[in-house]
Amino acid sequence: MENIKPVIHILSLLLVLLSIFMTLPVILLANGDHSDWKAFVISASAVLSIALVGLFLSRNQNGMLKQKQMFLLTVGSWVLISGLASLPLLLSDLDLSMTDAVFESVSGVTSTGSTVLTGLDDMPGDILVWRSIIQWIGGIGIIGMAVAILPFLRVGGMRLFATESSDWSEKALPRTITLGRGLIASYVGLTTLCILAYWLAGMNLFDAFNHGLTTVSTGGYSTSDASMGKFDSDLLLLIATLFMALGALPFFLYVRMLNGQYQALWRDEQVQAFFKILIGVSLALTIHGVWSQQNDVWGSFVASIFNVTSIVTTTGFASEDYTVWGPLAVAVFFFLTFVGGCSGSTSGGMKVFRFQLSFIMLREQITRLLHPRAVLSRRYNRRLISDDIIASSIAFSFMFFVTFAFIALALAGLGLDLTTSLTGAATAVANVGPGLGEIIGPAGNFQALPDAAKWVLCVGMLLGRLELLSVLVLLTADFWRK
Repeated sequence: MENIKPVIHILSLLLVLLSIFMTLPVILLANGDHSDWKAFVISASAVLSIALVGLFLSRNQNGMLKQKQMFLLTVGSWVLISGLASLPLLLSDLDLSMTDAVFESVSGVTSTGSTVLTGLDDMPGDILVWRSIIQWIGGIGIIGMAVAILPFLRVGGMRLFATESSDWSEKALPRTITLGRGLIASYVGLTTLCILAYWLAGMNLFDAFNHGLTTVSTGGYSTSDASMGKFDSDLLLLIATLFMALGALPFFLYVRMLNGQYQALWRDEQVQAFFKILIGVSLALTIHGVWSQQNDVWGSFVASIFNVTSIVTTTGFASEDYTVWGPLAVAVFFFLTFVGGCSGSTSGGMKVFRFQLSFIMLREQITRLLHPRAVLSRRYNRRLISDDIIASSIAFSFMFFVTFAFIALALAGLGLDLTTSLTGAATAVANVGPGLGEIIGPAGNFQALPDAAKWVLCVGMLLGRLELLSVLVLLTADFWRK
């Protein structure tokens, strides 16, 4: 294994940023509800101390990272930040156990949105703000990992969307920095617009700020146990739908638009398929609701497109308990759990492009059966698809469902019912948030689960967010050999 000091150096810098973010709930609520300010001050001090020790031990480390170091940095940063972000929750007056604090933190940083907390409507404001902040931090981290790191590591088919940011040579560094600035500008810009839209549409500034952070990050944490159903506003649901969808689009295409390539987003085949899925499934559920439950057309459409977008983008907001819409709707939402948004976005799931690649391969195989000697070329977004990309995508898809199966079996072995086990595993690995059933459905939460089940789900959330293969590489003996 190569020298890990460069990894420690970067991790320490990330912890410095985390300690700064830990002070924000106290600063933002200086004249409001900040009853847990001591928990945030102590946590920020502890994290900063760890960071300073790391910076001292790794001083004079400015070289470019090698591939093994990149794997270690990717996994280490998510695990470390997810763990330390739980400190304010653990030290607060909520009286949370370590298991619940870590679960809430992992769910937040991975932008999953599953929660063990109840009574959100009366919870201290600084805790609610911190939950929103860690989801927002996770969102920008997801974008950076998906656009810059995973293509470089050739993980999960992400090479298909490789940009100059995937080249970590000195020559490419200025372009990488330019792309990074564009990604941050896009993310901050969308978040600001979302907050303003919520505020102008009737939310108070506190709710607008929190929901703006968790909408664009497709995280789904809310300030109410009723989630978005608290506001009872079709306009707010449509605003949320719009920004959830925007958060689930490839952010590197936003950067291209900022650089004058205004057609880049709409010409992308993945984006086109993503919107077709949202609109097609929403219309189908609207017709189903009007036909089977005699709902009014407009109300059924708003509820359908909001909840479909929430699940597909892996945000996890809910406007109502969609499990009462009938067996067909429940089955549809279960399968939507696996879809996910676009590659290079804040959303989780398998991502739309992998389904598109599967259809391309299926079509190719059918053609070969009819014309065995045919010479075929695979194209996606007007680019040739290499065998390397296909193999990586197949490996990811296989490991996704193997991981889903193992976690579902583990949950069932801990005594959970079949619905909770299956949908809990699915929502963890796909980073969606709510599952199905009476316990973890959109009207429930994860508080009632045994501690062992919560730790299993934490592993599932981290595996899903890290695209599985980057973690599995660390478990091989070859990785640790020189």
